[in-house]
Amino acid sequence: MVSSLRIQFNQLFTTEKYRSFLADINRPHPGAIAFPVAETPVFIDKIFKEKILSACESIVDVITQTNFISITKKAIPEEVFVPGEPAFSHFIAFDFGICKNEDGTLEPQLIEMQGFPTMFAYQVLHDEMLRKHFTIPDNYDAYLNGYTRDSYLKLLQELIVADQEKENVILLELFPHQQKTRIDFYCTEDYIGINIVCLTDLIQEGKNLYYLKKDRKIQVKRIYNRIIFDELQHQPAEVQEKGKLLFGELNVEWVPHPNWFYRISKYTLPLINNPFVPETRYLDELNEIPADLEYYVLKPLFSFAGQGVIIDVTPEDIEKIEDKQNWILQKKVVYADVIATPDIPAKAEIRIFYFWEKGKPRPVAVFNLARLSKGKMIGVRYNADKTWVGGSVAYFEK
Repeated sequence: MVSSLRIQFNQLFTTEKYRSFLADINRPHPGAIAFPVAETPVFIDKIFKEKILSACESIVDVITQTNFISITKKAIPEEVFVPGEPAFSHFIAFDFGICKNEDGTLEPQLIEMQGFPTMFAYQVLHDEMLRKHFTIPDNYDAYLNGYTRDSYLKLLQELIVADQEKENVILLELFPHQQKTRIDFYCTEDYIGINIVCLTDLIQEGKNLYYLKKDRKIQVKRIYNRIIFDELQHQPAEVQEKGKLLFGELNVEWVPHPNWFYRISKYTLPLINNPFVPETRYLDELNEIPADLEYYVLKPLFSFAGQGVIIDVTPEDIEKIEDKQNWILQKKVVYADVIATPDIPAKAEIRIFYFWEKGKPRPVAVFNLARLSKGKMIGVRYNADKTWVGGSVAYFEK
């Protein structure tokens, strides 16, 4: 996006550098990176940086409203409601596509947001390896608001561990070693020092939870939650049965609490009025089908990783949906072919990480990830056999 840096990076790029970069980034946990790693970072100038952060802050204004809990009450399906919810989410992620407006100016457009963790630990490794193998200007940084690698990891540890002993804090996931994001779990273990535990290995005794480590039973007092409950509902019956323990009264603290996965989600989009947030309406509140329906996308509220999204919407698609209260109709976002590569340009999406400390009035932007695509949508399934696509980092001009 910064043309001078893009030209310079592409001119200096070699396949040998990239292979060396991949070898180093895979070295800590061979075979654990289960997704494409892009050949390039994304360079973001000050103007675009301010646009994307101002959009985030306007959304945070909505999330920090005193009535936010009440207006998002219907966001949480009854069957996945978890007791003991705090008044904030420790983590928030905002996804923006890089788009062009009508006059050709680049602008961010919000794609999705989640009150849920993402690749918080792995991105530290990714940034380090990019800087080791490629030339990144000193006045560009992946961290935001003055955070550095050390201060970022210190805050991440404080949020996850708080005042507990590390052995009493776990990263909880469904079959963690089979997940495509498992590299982040391993990096979390490396940087933060907590154990990775599968839901199926939890032991419940009354309101207490335990896990076994070297035949020693250890109480779980704090859960760094990585379970997406939508995924849990698609598991075999015995796993779903085990998962029921999560919905009871437990002597544990959640980081973040599972209810916030739903509160800060697609459900929240219609509540936001910002030029960088596409017009979004609850389907059950739609009085008439827009005449220009080809410019909209239909999304289920309760799904993950793009499942169930209808891109080319027809009136028939809308009419046949019975549970309209569980869907939104969103103005379609058109990604710009903005990243020059050796063949065709790539599209890009930037995810901004926000961390929220207990007692603070607002969360703060701290770090990011980027994803590059040459397919119809962002994601591995749309980029098979393509190069200069996959996960990366955005570097913002200071």
